[in-house]
Amino acid sequence: MSHTRPDSPSRIRRRLVQSAGLALAGLAAPAIVRAQGGPKIRIGYWPVAAGLPFFAAIEKGYFKEAGLEVEPLKFAGAQQVMEAMLSGRSDGSSNGTGSANLAIGEIAQPGLFKIFATNPSNAKHVLDEFLLPKDSAVKSLAELKGKRVASGPGIQNVTLAKTMLERAGAGAVSVSELPIGQHVAALAAGQIDAVYTLEPTGTVGRLNGTTRVLEAGVVAKYVLGDPMAPWHGGSASLTTEFIKKYPGEAKRYIAAYAKGIELVRSKPEEARQFLKGYTAIDGALTSEVPLASYMLFNEFKASDIAYFQKFYDLFAEKSIFEKRVLVEPMLFKG
Repeated sequence: MSHTRPDSPSRIRRRLVQSAGLALAGLAAPAIVRAQGGPKIRIGYWPVAAGLPFFAAIEKGYFKEAGLEVEPLKFAGAQQVMEAMLSGRSDGSSNGTGSANLAIGEIAQPGLFKIFATNPSNAKHVLDEFLLPKDSAVKSLAELKGKRVASGPGIQNVTLAKTMLERAGAGAVSVSELPIGQHVAALAAGQIDAVYTLEPTGTVGRLNGTTRVLEAGVVAKYVLGDPMAPWHGGSASLTTEFIKKYPGEAKRYIAAYAKGIELVRSKPEEARQFLKGYTAIDGALTSEVPLASYMLFNEFKASDIAYFQKFYDLFAEKSIFEKRVLVEPMLFKG
C-alpha cells in the first residue's frame, strides 16, 4: 500500500486557484432558498461517532423546529469537508471534522470560519485509538516499529499517527492513508498490521470478532502529555461568510445544534440510535460505542484553549502548518 503525502496548504490553494473557473461556472452554486426566504444550510460531515450531536439534531427535528433547512453532506475525509467550505460548496462542518484539517483552511483563507463546538476526547471519553488484528501478538505502540501501519485520510490523521508512534518508541514509521470504512477489513485481511483510527471503528471490529484495541485515548497521552487532557480533535463550525450573511439563522442553527449536544449529554442511550445511517454502525451495536465529550464555545476555559493550542502547535512544529495558527480568534464569540 503506497503512502500518499497529505496536501499542504499551498498545494490546496493552487488547486483551488486552478479550479476557480469551474467554481465560477457553477461549482459554488447558490444555496437553494426555502419558501419563507431562508437559506439551505449545507453542513459537511464524515462518518465517525463524534458527529452524533449533529446527527441527533437532524433526526430529532431540532433544526426544523428552529425554522431551518439543513442539508448534511457526507465526505470520505475531514480534508474534503474543509475543501468544500473553502470552495463555497458547504457552509460549515459537524463535530468529528478534524480541527487541524480546518486550520489548513484557515491558513489558506484567514477568517474562513468560526468554531462553535468541539468534541474533546481522552482516555475516558474515547474517540481515537490504535487497532490490531484480534490475534496480533503486539502489546505496545513501540512494537509497531517496522510494521505496516495505516491511518484515516488527511493531514491530521497521518501527522498524529506518525508523532504518536515516534513518541511511544517505535521510531519513524511510514503511515499509509486509508478510508476509515476500510480499516477493519484491511486488518482482518492482513493487509496492514495496525491502524490509527476513530470510533466507531474499534467497536465494529471488536463486535465482529476481527480486531482489538491496542491503546485508546492516545492523542491526549502522547501529544498533550496527559491521558485525561482534552484533545479538541474535532470541531463543528460555520463559515464566517454564512454568519455575516445570515446572523439570525446562524444563531438559531447553533442553538439547535446545542440541543443535540444536550441530548447526547443527558440521554446518551436515546441519542446513540442516530449513529445509524450516518456511521458504519447500526442496530443493537449502537449501544456499544464509546462517546466523545462535547464543549460549546461559551464553555471554554483558559486551560481548554491552552490544550487546543498545544495540539495546533504540533502541526506548526512539524511544518504541516506554514505558520502558527492561533485557536482563540477562531472561536465563535456569540
